[in-house]
Amino acid sequence: MAGAASGDLVTPDLLELARAYGVAVDYWDQSGRHVEVDDDVVSDVLAALGADVSSASAVQRSLSERMLAPWRRTLPPTMVVVGGRYAQVPVHVPHGTDVRVWIELEDGGFVEPVQSDRWVDPVEVDGRLVGEATFVIPADLPLGWHALKAFSDDGVAECTLVVTPERLHPPALSDGGRLWGFMAQIYSVRSRRSWGIGDLADLRDLVAWSGGTLGADFTLVNPLHSANLYPPMTPSPYLPTTRRFPNPLYLRIEAIPEYAYLGAKGRKAVRRLGKPLRKATDGLLDRDAAWTAKVAALDIIRGVPLSPGRQAQYDAFVQREGDGLVDFATWCALADAFGGRWRDWPTELRHPRSPDVVAWRVDHADAVERYLWMQWLLDEQLESTQSASVDVGMRAGVIHDLAVGVTSDGADSWRLQDILVPTVSVGAPPDMYNQLGQDWAQPPWHPDALADCGYRPYAEMLRTLLRHAGGVRIDHVLGLFRQWWIPSGHAADQGTFVYLDHEALLGILALEAHRAGALVIGEDLGTVEPWVQEALRDRGILGTSILWFERWEGGALRAPEHWRADVLASVSVHDLPPTAGYLRGEHVRIRDELGLLTRPVDEERAKDAAETGEWLEVARSRGWLDGDGDESALVVALHHVVGASPARLVGISLPDLVGDVRAQNQPGTDQEYPNWRVPLADARGRVVYLEDLPHAALAAPLLGAIHATP
Repeated sequence: MAGAASGDLVTPDLLELARAYGVAVDYWDQSGRHVEVDDDVVSDVLAALGADVSSASAVQRSLSERMLAPWRRTLPPTMVVVGGRYAQVPVHVPHGTDVRVWIELEDGGFVEPVQSDRWVDPVEVDGRLVGEATFVIPADLPLGWHALKAFSDDGVAECTLVVTPERLHPPALSDGGRLWGFMAQIYSVRSRRSWGIGDLADLRDLVAWSGGTLGADFTLVNPLHSANLYPPMTPSPYLPTTRRFPNPLYLRIEAIPEYAYLGAKGRKAVRRLGKPLRKATDGLLDRDAAWTAKVAALDIIRGVPLSPGRQAQYDAFVQREGDGLVDFATWCALADAFGGRWRDWPTELRHPRSPDVVAWRVDHADAVERYLWMQWLLDEQLESTQSASVDVGMRAGVIHDLAVGVTSDGADSWRLQDILVPTVSVGAPPDMYNQLGQDWAQPPWHPDALADCGYRPYAEMLRTLLRHAGGVRIDHVLGLFRQWWIPSGHAADQGTFVYLDHEALLGILALEAHRAGALVIGEDLGTVEPWVQEALRDRGILGTSILWFERWEGGALRAPEHWRADVLASVSVHDLPPTAGYLRGEHVRIRDELGLLTRPVDEERAKDAAETGEWLEVARSRGWLDGDGDESALVVALHHVVGASPARLVGISLPDLVGDVRAQNQPGTDQEYPNWRVPLADARGRVVYLEDLPHAALAAPLLGAIHATP
């Protein structure tokens, strides 16, 4: 704990301070047990947020400062409102003085809000009385990003005003029908042309085949965010270096237009780099080998000058993505020069806005531009992939995944360090995935700092992600409402929840998705209160249903017809083994071998077998399974259960198509299990190429199962 013994800080003021900062002092866990948070955890989280909790008197001062903070500024840091509804904004000025308020619209228009007659008693702040005037934000403002301004004796104050849609109505869902598609970890889906890792050309082929031949409406992929671009490359797509920009590892080298203009020597050199990687084996994926070869090939292709037209397109891309892209490319170049841990760099280079970083960028312009160019190529190939989905008639196309956060020593933690909290890590309390809790080693947004900058980094991230997408899945969407914060030095189960302004975060998400014409799915599994799911539904954001977890509060099975309708439903998810593996108890075996169980393994196996048996009995009772059936029959029967639900979206895990049994990830582990390094394979572990998928024996039965009339 920060500065004092726990017993000295157990005071009503500490509890009140925690509430003022949105820090939970207790919560209900997934099993319905009431948990009181240790006082040292509460104090450490408050300290991370900037509160002084070193003594009882310091707590009192911190509480007073927190209460006075809104009165010290003329306008709130940011106003996020819902279009079609009136909203009120408090304006703080010296008591008795006049104030003028106006709105400058995104399109250049001008609106003056009306002051209401609401009376608020003035408050003494730093020796003077400060009054509060209330102005009404009109209900008919256009959706978008506007500026709210106020003029008083203290000068002109300004804040961001964001008008968001009340509810999303994505075009893909406009006809009221069901959408279905594959869910794929695209790095694991290799073709005979890819360089050892599934890439964007493979995704394009998967989209075109599944949409054009099978009638799929979408393909949901793992986060394509960039990992660190130096060895060893972090394998987890959920622990990226940035959430805004994609990983150049996914580039298809031969699809770069300038490749065609290489001379014979250059083409031969590129072919030589890719040839050994095309000989994929059944072993684990090797990102480092793939990236080493690709970056060498990219450097060769970069020697081909851009045509005037393509140069203009490149320049427009760099201008559109702005400082965020330049900062990311600068971090990549600095990491090449000084190593990946930016806190170990020369002091003068540890902040993106320092004059020394600006000077370094000028002196090393070619090294920085190398990464700007890679991102432009990625943007082109992502556009081509989504265009392919439209061409074959997919209603949604590619649905991208947004990870919860970023690694603590990567590009975003460097370029956004002023709005991240470095002394805590985001994770999850003990739940169905990991009974010991999870520490994801990711620094969270600082809620106050994010609001102070108008939520711009959050919006820019969404905007870039949605530019060539039909939708987005928000991993652990509970993180937009509250996050499990684990202070440094504490175990994963020794954290507490910190509440965020979910109305603002959901509103901005809805606005950016509306502008992109995209649907949004929230992964609302785990310790999620019902009101969270209701809030998502009210904004038109779909939830998530996984067959294994669909039970009533008392533990009884929830019959498929009683599942929620506004969800993406599937049998499994990437944090569990494929369906065949789950039926074999792979998840229990892995957790037992890694020491992640909190009860005897025989008891865990018996419980798991009983729960699995209940679902299979549902399938038998509905006529979807004849007797015991072989493994393939069981997999198909369980998809019948999902198909009988009212879910708007139904997903089929691509590994289920080929009988794969190996889990991609075991939550709560790092090197203990080969997370995110398992290639697509059949039931015997033999590699399955993208070209083999049209011949998958389970394709027709699985599609028939999800389309069958309940």
